[in-house]
Amino acid sequence: MERLIKPIDYAQKLGISRQAIYAKIKRGIFKAKSVDGKLYIVMEDEEPKVKTAHNEEMASDTKNDTISSPKEDISTLLMAKDETIAILKDAIKDLKEGNRQMTTTLQSEIDLLKEAFHEMRTLYLSQIGRLDQPKEYFAQQAIDAKIVDGEERDWLLLEDFCKKYQIVKPKKQEKLLKRLKKAYKKSDPRILMSDEGMKLDSCALYEDILA
Repeated sequence: MERLIKPIDYAQKLGISRQAIYAKIKRGIFKAKSVDGKLYIVMEDEEPKVKTAHNEEMASDTKNDTISSPKEDISTLLMAKDETIAILKDAIKDLKEGNRQMTTTLQSEIDLLKEAFHEMRTLYLSQIGRLDQPKEYFAQQAIDAKIVDGEERDWLLLEDFCKKYQIVKPKKQEKLLKRLKKAYKKSDPRILMSDEGMKLDSCALYEDILA
């Protein structure tokens, strides 16, 4: 006589995981059938026996076999535990593979970021590279810059510029220098770099920088 039992109930009865039960079903160890879209384990119940003196005698003769059944249950339980451990090992192996693939992907992203940073750094250095030019470059630049738009220009050293605009406090001078360097990097024509240092067009206006 057939008896249907849910996999989760049978797993609890044996003390193993539900995954181990499904693994046994897949391997054909347990017989299963689908009823209304749900999977059940098929258990075969023995037909009831008529109690007779002979049956009682047979039961007495098989007493030792009955005593040994717990050992069989323990053996089955241990086997189920081994299968559960095997399933967990496979799961760990899959997780390691997933982590390896993730690490490879992250490393590729890091390499792309490094490459992008290198390109940005190269572009930035090319813009400010003239700050590292030799003195001859600045000397020639000073000569060329004396005449701008057809007019001769007078250039003030930064120290003289600060005196002209009465900028004497160190913090204000430091703030001014930062703004002038920023303007110079943007190719501001009012600012010139020479071997003597930074020079500023004495005829230009600096409201935007001094504000």
